[in-house]
Amino acid sequence: MGFGSYDESEQQEVDTDFDDNDAVQSEQNHHHGSIEFENGASSDELLDRLEEIKDDPE
Repeated sequence: MGFGSYDESEQQEVDTDFDDNDAVQSEQNHHHGSIEFENGASSDELLDRLEEIKDDPE
């Protein structure tokens, strides 16, 4: 078969009829907790770096 040719035999039937039970329930994976992250830089250092990025002409 050449490029751009269409062959119906290559097409597959896909079942798109979903029940609510088939879907992931958003509350199914509900987690409570917290996360902390320290990058070692102060707020002033981060703000200075942000200004450098904004001023970069790229």
